[in-house]
Amino acid sequence: MPIDTARAAVSPPRETVARRVSSTLSARPRTRLGLLLSAPLAWLVLIYVVALAALLVSALWTVDSFTGEIDRGLTFANIKEITTESLYRTVTLRTLGVAALVTILDIMIALPIAFYMAKVASKRTQRFLVIAVLTPLWASYLVKAFAWRSVLSDNGIFQWAAGYLGLGTPGYGLVAVVMTQAYIWLPYVILPIFAGLERVPNSLLDASGDLGASTWQTMRTIVLPLLTPAIIAGSIFSFSLTLGDYITVNIVGGANQMLGNLVYTNVGAANNLPLAAAIALIPIVIMIGYLTAVRRTGALENL
Repeated sequence: MPIDTARAAVSPPRETVARRVSSTLSARPRTRLGLLLSAPLAWLVLIYVVALAALLVSALWTVDSFTGEIDRGLTFANIKEITTESLYRTVTLRTLGVAALVTILDIMIALPIAFYMAKVASKRTQRFLVIAVLTPLWASYLVKAFAWRSVLSDNGIFQWAAGYLGLGTPGYGLVAVVMTQAYIWLPYVILPIFAGLERVPNSLLDASGDLGASTWQTMRTIVLPLLTPAIIAGSIFSFSLTLGDYITVNIVGGANQMLGNLVYTNVGAANNLPLAAAIALIPIVIMIGYLTAVRRTGALENL
């Protein structure tokens, strides 16, 4: 049977605007990538870069003490105030101390948990423990903070448990702030350390044992050097989040002030947005210095 060549031939696709644009983008991968990233990059610039620039500029404004109106004339008065007044030095040192204690406590708790999860537990137990570590992240921050307020209250669970050792509750203060924030940020420290331990080959641990090294020698000379970037990566989370936190301090901190509280107070009750912006620059500068210091350790690649 003869073939109808006219009907068997495939007609060429109709040239449309969409097809021409598709062909152009297909031939220019850089243009295609730029258009794909333009929307998220615009969002990033508007939300983060512009907001940070606005913060820097507003820190150079002042508030008229009589009218309460913002004077948009640029001055370093707020910067000078937060760097020379003893109040801000004291609060900055207190915030740094709390952040350092929270970070050290979280690392000490996270190391054995992460090691068990990565090197000892079976795959089934490991999955269960990962879910257990992640579970607190699914709860509201306020719920966890108020739960600790209840735990640390008079006649609370902590006082009941410590009573068997002849101890009492620490009450509301810096100790309560450290305990509460160490609990809240702990998953952010466990997970990077767990990921770092997963990358440590078991063969290295076996070889160390075969060569006669003790468990402590293996941990000190093999595991810890390989794990240092992951530990620092975890510390970035706990340290930076504690520096900027103010809710926990309001709930369990008693009369103590931290940098976050000063920012909150000046934005709200004091109605001094420029001074609040200047105070908010303190943790930003501290974290820039911290990230710069740890950049060469490879910690940023573990985030």
